[in-house]
Amino acid sequence: MLIWLNGPNGVGKTQVAYELHRALAGSFVCDPEHLGFALRRMLPASLRGDFRGMPLWRDGVADMLRTVLDAGAGPVVVPMTVLDPRLLAALVDPLRAAGHEVRHVTLLADRAVLLRRIRSRAETARSFAATQADHSLALLRAPEFARHLHTDGMSIDAVAADIAAGAGLAFTPDPAGPVRRRVRRLGVQLRHIRFDELVGLPR
Repeated sequence: MLIWLNGPNGVGKTQVAYELHRALAGSFVCDPEHLGFALRRMLPASLRGDFRGMPLWRDGVADMLRTVLDAGAGPVVVPMTVLDPRLLAALVDPLRAAGHEVRHVTLLADRAVLLRRIRSRAETARSFAATQADHSLALLRAPEFARHLHTDGMSIDAVAADIAAGAGLAFTPDPAGPVRRRVRRLGVQLRHIRFDELVGLPR
């Protein structure tokens, strides 16, 4: 099974992805942005831009996800913002055609809540996530991006448990205390800092 976590930048996709990884036996987090950043580093400036528009990235992501799913170890969790329903279909329809189950969930939050979460990541009002917040929320509320999960007032654990339940997967509650839980999530946050996003540089 593939669980695609969509949503605006800063809503909490990565934290939820790693909470699902902790709670679902055999699961794996596969982030297509890593392939996009690698392509940008390998291409001359004249060929760079939004990697989501690159056929090389799109085809590579589809092949990569199919390879991981074919291994069959457990659910594959993808935390990735996709604002174009045609691109989303191009990425997941081949996986469905190959016989894999795909669950798509869009995490949403009220604008004020989203901006507060973005600030909690030490990002400024000029960051990519902050400047794109209104645009992303407007697009992702469309029915093409259902299922929608409004995360206002929900903990990371609760969001992950809701997604697992909706997919029919057994969710293992976190036995760690609040301090260990905060330390682990801080580690996830630090590992995924992208400095170009902090100052609003295009990706």
